[in-house]
Amino acid sequence: MEKLVIGHFYPDLLNLYGDRGNVLALMRRAQLRGIEVEVKRISIGDELKSGDIDIGFIGGGQDSEQNIMADDMRIKKGPVIKQMIEDGVVFLTVCGGYQMLGQYYEEHDGKRIECLGAMPHYTKGEKERFINDTVYEIEIGGKKVTVAGFENHSGRTYLGEGEEPFMKVIKGHGNNGEDGLEGVRYKNTFGTYSHGSLLPKNPAITDMLLELALKRKYGADYELSELATETEDLARKQALDYINGNTNGITNDL
Repeated sequence: MEKLVIGHFYPDLLNLYGDRGNVLALMRRAQLRGIEVEVKRISIGDELKSGDIDIGFIGGGQDSEQNIMADDMRIKKGPVIKQMIEDGVVFLTVCGGYQMLGQYYEEHDGKRIECLGAMPHYTKGEKERFINDTVYEIEIGGKKVTVAGFENHSGRTYLGEGEEPFMKVIKGHGNNGEDGLEGVRYKNTFGTYSHGSLLPKNPAITDMLLELALKRKYGADYELSELATETEDLARKQALDYINGNTNGITNDL
């Protein structure tokens, strides 16, 4: 039986806007395929070694909570996380977790906070927050997929050399409200500003992450088996209908 170990980083501190739902979606869609899943909680003071996890998740948190875990992540776990990223371990990072992997976060008053430096992007804070339901587009397996999300951030993130955008913005602001890009992809590491959480109503992305992790662990020929998505598709459709102003027929019965 295949097995995946999901490392949930700082779950006691970084769980803004239901980000934990991303871990639950990964776990559930793997288990429904008969894949064994272990969720490893990794917080301040916990040891982290190369090879411990197959998928890493870092959520978002308030500034005070991010400050509490920043030194532990940057100094103690940083070298291992950097090596994992370079080795192609799959990571999904949201908002503050996404920002923390970059070079720095510059607050609107000019104060600069050094981040992990695992990837070349950087973030500048502004007084105005971007708070919107969002629509993105991503290509997975040669097929364009419409993604429903939600953003709430004051940071403006700019990608660096070697990084690609995770998705294209259709509605909302994305990374910075300027370039039409949302999130980042570097090797098998993904960052996004989409809270809410992203994966439960967007199963194509969930399955993409699972397949990347399974191919890395069990070989490039590994193919993820098909799995129904009716409930997830309905949730995404209702979210997109609401965002687009089409509320006819929307109910609470999922």
